[in-house]
Amino acid sequence: MAIAGISATGCQVDVGGQTLPSAYYLEDDIQYFPAGPEFKLSREAAAQKAYRKEMQEREAAGPYRP
Repeated sequence: MAIAGISATGCQVDVGGQTLPSAYYLEDDIQYFPAGPEFKLSREAAAQKAYRKEMQEREAAGPYRP
């Protein structure tokens, strides 16, 4: 009875080194994960670049005089 219950659930099975799909694999939802940026810290790199540019512009403008 337990074997019949387990076989009717449709879970993945490992047979001879092969992972076989469940009986319901055609009804499963397809998960799609879009490709992300290769460089994970792109926002931080952009912020540092903007900061460097701002500092160069301030140095080029001359010293601050109130």
